[in-house]
Amino acid sequence: MKLSYRWLQQYIDLDLSPSELAEALIGLGLEVEEVEPLGTDLSGVVIGRVLEVRPHPNADRLTLCRVDLGSGEPVPIVCGAPNVAAGQKVAVATPGTTLLLTDREGNRQPVTIRKTKIRGEVSEGMICAEDELGLSDDHSGILVLPDDAPVGQPFVEYLQQQGLTVPDYRLEVSLTPNRADAASHLGVARDLSALLDRPLHRPEVAVPEPGGEAARQVQVTIDAPEACPRYVALLVRNVRIGPSPLWLRQRLAAIGLRSINNVVDVTNYVLHECGQPLHAFDFDRLIGGRIHVRLARAGEQFTTLDGKTRQLPEGALLICDAERPVALAGIMGGENSEVTDTTTNILIESAYFDPSTIRRTSKALGLQTDSSYRFERGVDAGLQRWAAARAAQLIVEVAGGEIVPGVVDVQVRSFEPRTVTLRLPRLARVLGTEIPSDEVRRILDRLGFEPKPEGEAFRCTVPLYRPDVHEEIDLIEEVARVHGYDRLPMLEAFTVPARVPDEPPAQALRRRVRTLLAGFGLREIYTNSLLPREVVRRFVPASGSDHQTDAPHLVETLNPISAEMAVLRPSLLPGLVQTLVYNQNRGQQVLRFFEFGRVFARTDRTDTPVPGFAEHEALIIGLSGPHAPEGWDVQPRLTDFFDLKGLVETLLDTLHLSDRIALVPAESPEPTAAYQMNLVADGRVLGTLARLSDALQEAYELRAPLYYAELNWDVFAEIAHPAQQRRYRPFSRFPEVDRDLAVLVDRDQPVGPLLETIREAGGELLRHVGIFDLYEGERIPSGKKSVAFSLRFGADRTLTDEEVDARVEAIVRELERRFGAQLRR
Repeated sequence: MKLSYRWLQQYIDLDLSPSELAEALIGLGLEVEEVEPLGTDLSGVVIGRVLEVRPHPNADRLTLCRVDLGSGEPVPIVCGAPNVAAGQKVAVATPGTTLLLTDREGNRQPVTIRKTKIRGEVSEGMICAEDELGLSDDHSGILVLPDDAPVGQPFVEYLQQQGLTVPDYRLEVSLTPNRADAASHLGVARDLSALLDRPLHRPEVAVPEPGGEAARQVQVTIDAPEACPRYVALLVRNVRIGPSPLWLRQRLAAIGLRSINNVVDVTNYVLHECGQPLHAFDFDRLIGGRIHVRLARAGEQFTTLDGKTRQLPEGALLICDAERPVALAGIMGGENSEVTDTTTNILIESAYFDPSTIRRTSKALGLQTDSSYRFERGVDAGLQRWAAARAAQLIVEVAGGEIVPGVVDVQVRSFEPRTVTLRLPRLARVLGTEIPSDEVRRILDRLGFEPKPEGEAFRCTVPLYRPDVHEEIDLIEEVARVHGYDRLPMLEAFTVPARVPDEPPAQALRRRVRTLLAGFGLREIYTNSLLPREVVRRFVPASGSDHQTDAPHLVETLNPISAEMAVLRPSLLPGLVQTLVYNQNRGQQVLRFFEFGRVFARTDRTDTPVPGFAEHEALIIGLSGPHAPEGWDVQPRLTDFFDLKGLVETLLDTLHLSDRIALVPAESPEPTAAYQMNLVADGRVLGTLARLSDALQEAYELRAPLYYAELNWDVFAEIAHPAQQRRYRPFSRFPEVDRDLAVLVDRDQPVGPLLETIREAGGELLRHVGIFDLYEGERIPSGKKSVAFSLRFGADRTLTDEEVDARVEAIVRELERRFGAQLRR
């Protein structure tokens, strides 16, 4: 947002320099990004009268002028403006005057005017355009003054008589979204009034009462009350459209706006004066003299003032006449009702539009204007009639005409100011210092909160222009920022709890697993949680052909930033595969990755934070390519499923989960897997180990198979947490006994159930069991395999051979009973 230093001085008596003003605004929470000088002091510029104009003998585009400056002989001046003519009153920069002029690169540079020769002709000054005087950005021609401008008068004095002062300064202010009240000169002046304890000079406006002649000539209906709770319309007749006076053009130019015509310029002026966006319609072009507010229908189009025909999103708010849309509410007017040079009757629109409705439409169309910027943040819901009356008053001043008595004010919802109590003891506790109650009252009163004393508190009425103030802490913030954060005392010492904060169990486990996987040679990756719909559908089977049933469990974004970010990932696998492809295509061979991340799905549950949607954290591990880089002394071996299985088993063993979580072959692999095993605990599937399906491997052109394990980390951490408690246990003073056991079982018999049976049959004496050999071949019967286990027994005493032999025999009997196992001798 841009502010004019001189414009601001209309509403409050400022004795701060522009740089001091910037510091004051920053202290109030209004960040000033830049202070830009506009023009110079114009000393040396006087009013002259052009006596004669003739062509330059040596240049086609230049003219020779003889100008009377009010003293002495007329001076010769070479001028290049196309509109210079004899008899004009003009502003002339005499030799020695310094102006800010725009160079070829568009930068403003100080230039001192000197007596010189231009193409062989003497020039003793410069006839100035508005931009050269710092009055506007207009460089189309010289500034032509009214006929009553006195020749020889210093131009600065003339401007002061017109209510203008130069030079001016432009302040670029960055507003936080909650400070919509400061999006105007009056809003900023209100904050300065509280800071400097000076009165706010608000323009006096005669605000008409609803009804009257205006209400008989204009009919306003609202079919979208949630999007437009209030609409004000006021009529001005017999205006004369033309250029704006100099003071109005200068005000708008100071904040970077281009002058259009006197009526449109007034609506822009009032917007930046008080923060209420306005729109002026050519009343004679409104069919039926009617205003109808409604929501746009699907597929509806509208041509805006910039000449572009826009496809409107369904639900956009439209202002219509009796037959057609005439404005895109809160954003931009329509080409079919704009004010032109032939306009004589004006309808001024001043409304309150719902912030979220305007923001959705603005974002959908990629169209932001000064109006939408303010409506999106929330304007003062009580300002509409005042702003319309202020605009009508100024239009009559600059364009003539008369205001039609009365006003149309349709309110479908009333806005009642809330009340909030500020307790002085609470204020002192939060700020760490006591602020005198008189100062607190003064600050709140200047800001418009109308504080009423109630014991050690003030009961405040929150003005409608402060929709961001809801609670006591908000009022405390208002007092603190005006009082000055730099004036709050800093404690010389404060107490810090002498306690190391406890790390959440899930976080500690995640950190430990990260360290383990990195130690196993894996690299951690981070992939985007938003994916293209086409990518996700490769990994999620379709259940129909239409949009609703194509992927019923997918969580799709309603308004994606792009097609590449349309769906929230249902799994970490797509991101892992894309990362593999990226690294493979850049010459990497050993591909070993892992990632922690959240995944999303639809659900029938209603107890989730967002009913109908669920998310959880997942862990994925991926191995592909050779087991180690190729070298002159290294024979590469491709990674296989057993590498992945061994890594997961080592991880489980390190986390003391080997006896809690089992690996069970899956009878029906998922569509993304060629084959898989499930991690199962207490009847729940925690995740899968799998090889990527041939179809996906071919689709992504992976040179080597991908073996991956994906776990539901939330459930895994819940099960793993109890086993992570570290307790001291001294080394046993008694020897342990190792035994080896080899049995013959059917070739297709999984080993996992054998291990579980051995643990059960081994009882408390069995400390550890592991597999050290798997053999098929010579001396092994057909259809059989040999599995060899290492057993370790121990107790808090010395075991006898008889005790160990009894446990081994019990294990063999149980294996024989359950699986038909035979002891291999």
